[in-house]
Amino acid sequence: MGDNPGPNPGMALGQKYFAVGLKFAAGIVVFSLAGIWLDRRLGMIPLFTLVGTLGGAVLGFLSVYRDVKRDEQAARDRSGKK
Repeated sequence: MGDNPGPNPGMALGQKYFAVGLKFAAGIVVFSLAGIWLDRRLGMIPLFTLVGTLGGAVLGFLSVYRDVKRDEQAARDRSGKK
């Protein structure tokens, strides 16, 4: 049969960053829903919804930033070894 060069590195990188984006979105959704639940429970609409949404966005951004920086460092380390 033909030569199988293995998985496409571009596709793998795309899937990795797609997962990072999902992690960012999931953080916002989870913290927003927790804020909505707290607001309904405590009757403080929309205080905890806003705090949860902003908290999820900030924590999600920090997570994405850390992942991207780690990937950049790994790429620099690989290119320095060659």
